[in-house]
Amino acid sequence: QAQLAESGGGLVQPGGSLRLSCDTSRITFTITAVAWHRIVAGRERELVARLPTGGSADYADSVKGRFTISRDAGKNLVFLEMNSLKPEDTAFYCGAARSPWGFDSWGQGTRVTVSS
Repeated sequence: QAQLAESGGGLVQPGGSLRLSCDTSRITFTITAVAWHRIVAGRERELVARLPTGGSADYADSVKGRFTISRDAGKNLVFLEMNSLKPEDTAFYCGAARSPWGFDSWGQGTRVTVSS
């Protein structure tokens, strides 16, 4: 059973924007970092953005300057703001939360399609 719940995916035209949300309210451990990954059939899972608790965000080179990860811990939400979307951003996007012992909890993901 997925511990995280993502939402906000959909169809968007190239150059458009989307904001993904990830609900972490079912997580029972102290979250040390949150992240967004994306999956494309036939390719390895790609780490898109990672935000350590109390630290600075890191991004994949392919999304730097276009995507922003943020977290509202009080509302148990993690966001991925995606701007200037390209067709190659089309993927299944999954949120992840890391425990103090290095275990990642995942959601079921949300699909993003960038197409005209």
